[in-house]
Amino acid sequence: MGTRNHQFKVERLSRFLVYMLGHRPDEFGLVPDAEGYVTYRELLQALHEEPGWRYVRRSHINEVLMGKDRALFQPEDRRIRTVDRRWRMAPGGAPEDPPGILLTPVRQKAHPVVVEKGLWPPEGRFLVLTPDRDMALRIGKRRDRKPVLMEISVPAAEKRGISFHAFGCLYLCSRIPAECITGPPVSRDILERRAAEKAATAAPSPPVRKPEPGTFTMDASRDPDRLRRSKGKKRKGWKEASRKIRKGKRR
Repeated sequence: MGTRNHQFKVERLSRFLVYMLGHRPDEFGLVPDAEGYVTYRELLQALHEEPGWRYVRRSHINEVLMGKDRALFQPEDRRIRTVDRRWRMAPGGAPEDPPGILLTPVRQKAHPVVVEKGLWPPEGRFLVLTPDRDMALRIGKRRDRKPVLMEISVPAAEKRGISFHAFGCLYLCSRIPAECITGPPVSRDILERRAAEKAATAAPSPPVRKPEPGTFTMDASRDPDRLRRSKGKKRKGWKEASRKIRKGKRR
């Protein structure tokens, strides 16, 4: 009985993974890469957000990949995809017409940088936006316990040449200028921490070397030999002056 129950759980997980990866990854806030892969880390985070699936670990997914449904998946070391993918991602196609305001989460630490410089995705990926506040929070909490939700003005972005492409219930774009972003003010704690980090990384003044025991520091201004040399040194033209004096005496 226990073996049959375990096998049922493996098959149930397999069906759920096929749906998540092959049918509607957007429903779970997942955006596969250009080859259709999702990292195991992202997949497990999304699974743990679903009721009844918090128990799933990488070992449980490995059981699926060793079972009778293994031909449905194409796993790699750190990522996985399904062979059959029903979704379509076409950011190079015609742009969509999204709502006027979209939301995207940012980490608290990145908040001041986003306000100042705008949003840019990691290399080879897209910015993920959504009109749904709960979905934005769900995505954001995978990277920060208290993400900051930023509002994106779609009309302002489109005026600056930004295109938005639908991926299920999500929207993708390549960048968002700072002028198109509004959100809560940066917290004082974050600003103070950032100022402290800048101060810590500023170039320190060169240290003053203290003489070690048994040594002394040379000071050219106190060199007695230099003073003697300067006293005994005759100004330029002294020979000519002496000759003039001798000539005057002879006369």
